Amino acid sequence: MLDPALNAIFKSYDVRGVYGTELTDEIAYAIGRCYPALVGGSKLVVGRDMRPSGVALFEAFARGATEAGASVTDIGLVSTDALYFAVGKFGFDGGIMITASHNPAKYNGLKCTRANAEAISFDGGLRSVRDRIANHDLPPKAAQSGTVEQRFILDDFAQHCLSFIDPKQIKPFKIVIDAGNGMAGATVPHVFKHLPCEIIPLYFELDGNFPNHPASPIEPENMVDLQAAVRKHGSDLGVAFDGDADRMFIVDEHGNLIDGSTVTALVALNTLRKHPGSKILYNLICSRSVPELVEKAGGVAIRSQVGHSIIKQTMRERDILFGGEHSGHFYFRENWYADSGMIALMECLEVFSRTNDPVSAVIAPIDTRFRSGEINSTVADAQAKMSQLESVHADAHIDHLDGVTISYPTWWMNIRPSNTEPLLRLNVEGDTRELMEQNRDAALALIRS
Repeated sequence: MLDPALNAIFKSYDVRGVYGTELTDEIAYAIGRCYPALVGGSKLVVGRDMRPSGVALFEAFARGATEAGASVTDIGLVSTDALYFAVGKFGFDGGIMITASHNPAKYNGLKCTRANAEAISFDGGLRSVRDRIANHDLPPKAAQSGTVEQRFILDDFAQHCLSFIDPKQIKPFKIVIDAGNGMAGATVPHVFKHLPCEIIPLYFELDGNFPNHPASPIEPENMVDLQAAVRKHGSDLGVAFDGDADRMFIVDEHGNLIDGSTVTALVALNTLRKHPGSKILYNLICSRSVPELVEKAGGVAIRSQVGHSIIKQTMRERDILFGGEHSGHFYFRENWYADSGMIALMECLEVFSRTNDPVSAVIAPIDTRFRSGEINSTVADAQAKMSQLESVHADAHIDHLDGVTISYPTWWMNIRPSNTEPLLRLNVEGDTRELMEQNRDAALALIRS
């Protein structure tokens, strides 16, 4: 029988758990032993975030991988998007990012890729690794062990991010950046030394214990310090990154939150300005404004399920130039279809530099609807609740691309179950605040009854 603890840490898109009890050095070693066979190659690159447990997990993984005959390039403390860059740019057979992203300090994890930064999902390979570990069926040790070497890549990564824009066109903005004691504290200086902006740093000290606030800017309570600093310093905008710095969130000059849908629209419009007629992907939680703006600008809007593995695969299959999610993930074809918060920020700065208007005025015609944000509810029977909501709204347009989406001309909602917990996730958008709040409250009352 499969060990429940082992089963719990192998998730849809990564391996993640509490370090020392759920995710151990022994498991990291075993993943390392399996990794060359998993990716079909022996040239691996590994990065890590600032969590104290990252060093031991790296050493354990590297020991397993080298015993299996792989050569391991250690790129040290980097952001997740810098790891993706290293895999794609330097032709590695696979990469590992040791991170638990926005999770609390006691967690750590491994994000896994093949060549060209192609994400490895549970069904795409992690399940087989889990089963080999559970069955004590690790690949044999190689006759000759591989080697470990170190390489510094952050300056190369910075140049890659800057290649998406014309740095000479960027205005001398004053920007507060909240790194949340995460990896943006290491990557931001390498990028912005090439731009004329004045950076006011918040929490740039790398500290995996997160002494100031959780590195999860999608939660509004974690944006309060950034908002206050923007107002205090009279900044043009504020930016927050999550712990492994692959997600990025913006506030305007008043400290007002700009959500991932609006950033998706900004980058989409900038992409279409440079590449007319391009295909743009958006996930189905994004505002209805995103496909409307894309199509009005002459692009082709493509709707997708939520989740980075699905989005990256869809973008590869359909040769899509850019994709965005409400959750702050932004994907670029010229970035090996991987997500990068830093590249998205560069694109936004390019948009803001083309006008003399403040950020709030730039986004005003884009951000015209009202969204609930994602609201989670614990339920005993998710499917029954979704069916009830469908029955109540039988006159709506209903689709099942990801959970249930119920659409009317002036508002819509999506309800989808969590992959890992007994939760239902609700998102509601209305053309007016009243419509959004009224339908949000009615849906929650049914879900929680």
